Amino acid sequence: MSGQFTLEALTDDIKRGAIDTVLTCIVDMQGRLMGKRFHAEAFLEMAEGETHCCNYLLATDLAMATPDGYASTSWERGYGDYIMKPDLTTLRRVPWLEGTAMVLCDVIDHHTHAPVAHAPREMLKAQIARCAELGLSPVMATELEFFLFKGTADEITAAGFRDLQPISNYNEDYHIFQTSKEEPVMRPIRNHLRAMGIPVEGSKGEAEAGQEELNIKYDTAMATADHHTLAKHGIKEIAHQQGFAATFLPKWHHERVGSAAHVHQSLWKDGSNAFFDESAPLGKSRLMDHYMAGLLKYAADYTYLMAPYINSYKRFAKGTFAPTQVVWSVDNRTAAFRLCGDGTKGVRVECRVPGSDMNPYLAQAAMLAAGLKGIEEKLELQDPFNGDAYAYDAQQHIPRSLPEAREALLASEMLREAFGEEVITHYARAAEWEIEEFNRVVTDYEIARGFEKA
Repeated sequence: MSGQFTLEALTDDIKRGAIDTVLTCIVDMQGRLMGKRFHAEAFLEMAEGETHCCNYLLATDLAMATPDGYASTSWERGYGDYIMKPDLTTLRRVPWLEGTAMVLCDVIDHHTHAPVAHAPREMLKAQIARCAELGLSPVMATELEFFLFKGTADEITAAGFRDLQPISNYNEDYHIFQTSKEEPVMRPIRNHLRAMGIPVEGSKGEAEAGQEELNIKYDTAMATADHHTLAKHGIKEIAHQQGFAATFLPKWHHERVGSAAHVHQSLWKDGSNAFFDESAPLGKSRLMDHYMAGLLKYAADYTYLMAPYINSYKRFAKGTFAPTQVVWSVDNRTAAFRLCGDGTKGVRVECRVPGSDMNPYLAQAAMLAAGLKGIEEKLELQDPFNGDAYAYDAQQHIPRSLPEAREALLASEMLREAFGEEVITHYARAAEWEIEEFNRVVTDYEIARGFEKA
């Protein structure tokens, strides 16, 4: 039975006692679900109306602090309300929580009743609308990589994050025997998410001890972002129920491979892949050339929207399957952009820059903005790179740090044109706060390195 259902079906489930709780959620800047638990009968009274939340929810950091410096919300302005408007097309059962359903909400300004421009789902909607003006529909797919650790996150936190133990002790890439040991966690993840209406295709071991990958079938851009967000949330909750912890931190140890969230993308027109041209080299159309050239030209501009934290940049290291150079190649996992499915109707571009900590709405919106700018400018695509991109000293290196990415974000006229000045300023402040918070902390590394020797 599909987990996605209608308001009528939800009403029937509530009447017969199968559902007693409805989660009403927005997606925050970090890509997390925030919201309220409604008694199911009370939810029915407002399902086609609205509820409210504090507007600080789109101006917090990972620790739910309330930094200053945001124009949209502050202590001075009193931290008012946003409207949460249920998007009833997103109603779903939550199979791993007893008697529970969920709905995603649009975020609307309480005073103007206009959509909040810096809300992640709204940012993606805006770029989808730009595609529609050209008669195009973006189709996306994301890969979720993460690590599983022994013990719950609460237990690991209480132990001070010391002596972390991955669920396995060796590289389990495509490893059937090792992943069989992990089925008490991964099997309910696959099955519950599928029952929720998320088209999970499968899971596999990834290229490090305790590292997993979950694959979800491609879909429209908005559905893909919703699926990614709900899957990430579900993975954490289901792992916790089984006594384990799932982390989407891109780089948990300097000697271990990091976790990515590769994004596959194409533009469709009249039900067919507009990136495909049977008569063209590699089967890629001129439209695809322009789009990918836009991705390359503006890669630094939007890196922050794919890699939003200090830790995000620790992942970009040679020999780890994480890219370092802004080049494209044909089926080459050392490049930042990989052409997949060449010569077939499934031809597409895979962006390998985002880490597992990405907010999929922001990442997809940013890539669409860059690709559409490439189409608008009719940019020519450079020849594909061949060989080891790690050994290539390109002029256009992926930003090496969060401060560098923030500067590129602030300098981007393309992103200002796509999202508006206020949105870019908002997210630049989020990046600045992450930098300020990191810079004020004395790390274990500094103490160990300099305690006696300095």
